[in-house]
Amino acid sequence: MKKQQDNNLHLNFIDLFAGIGGIRLGFQNAAAANEVSVKCVYTSEIDKYACQTYSKNYPQDNHQPLNDITKIDEKAMPDFDLVLAGFPCQAFSIAGKRGGFEDTRGTLFFDVARLIKEKMPKAFLLENVKGLVNHRGGKTLSTILNVLENDLGYKSTQFKVLNARNFGVPQNRERIYIVGFKEGGGGFKFPETTDDSKKLSDIIESEPVSVKYYLSDVYVASMKKHKERHAAKGNGFGYEIKSNNGIANAIVCGGMGKERNLLIDMRQNDLVPITKIKGAVNTEGIRRMTPIEWERLQGFPDNWTNGVADVHRYKQLGNSVAVPVVNAVALNIIKELLNPQPFVKKKITEKQIQMQFNEVEI
Repeated sequence: MKKQQDNNLHLNFIDLFAGIGGIRLGFQNAAAANEVSVKCVYTSEIDKYACQTYSKNYPQDNHQPLNDITKIDEKAMPDFDLVLAGFPCQAFSIAGKRGGFEDTRGTLFFDVARLIKEKMPKAFLLENVKGLVNHRGGKTLSTILNVLENDLGYKSTQFKVLNARNFGVPQNRERIYIVGFKEGGGGFKFPETTDDSKKLSDIIESEPVSVKYYLSDVYVASMKKHKERHAAKGNGFGYEIKSNNGIANAIVCGGMGKERNLLIDMRQNDLVPITKIKGAVNTEGIRRMTPIEWERLQGFPDNWTNGVADVHRYKQLGNSVAVPVVNAVALNIIKELLNPQPFVKKKITEKQIQMQFNEVEI
């Protein structure tokens, strides 16, 4: 029998740059595991199709997710205890300044910071691309840390790059996570590997998939020529066919996002095309992963993005987070909130930021 958690902790949170709610899902799963009561009181996302997916999966919300963060009046916001935000990486116009709150004005991080400044929540969980660590030689991240620690007073702010492949999904997806606490924070540590055993065979659909996911022979020939041209120049650009015993490259929206994670699947016998294509369906069994397989690569339940066209499903999933990574980080955040520990500050220089970037697996 599960031991009852003896706590009265309730957390109201906001979900910024919410996408399809991946950070929220990981956080809510962690809260449920600790029997902590949570409620999302505000959501901000500007893509209407992502909002459609978000609302489908969070029907209990009494607010609409379609909101532009740059137009939010921070004084009119409901109170919240925690911020979840997967904000984009942008350059700051510092020009020799120390890199404080006002120096980030005009960026989307500034909007996150001004909401934190107004409400001073208990904690925050921010997510960004790995490249933020090395952006402008570490100056961008250094500015963000300075704002969070010194301007806003979250002295316990920490960051780490984590790879989804180490947390139960077969995808080589590295992202930086930034966590800070208003009080305490000394007991928080980023999680170590929880499960690095998963392979693509664990996420491939068990039944033959629609022929629409198989590439045309004309397209396959074009991809091969494209790769050969780059190989002749010494470049490694081009499509990739992944082994069922391997792991996926990071999934991204658009471009080569799907072509860098192709599969060989000979289970489909009916190769009559059901969509308009040039040529015929290839007979080598080369296909794209399906949206459900991408959902599994990101740790979502099957059909989380169902209800919109495939083009939007791929975009939404390519832009999202790996839910199990967020879950692992959030478990440690909640543990710290339940039992805050004194924090001892260790100064992080731009050089140390650069050194950490160099240690990250490329």
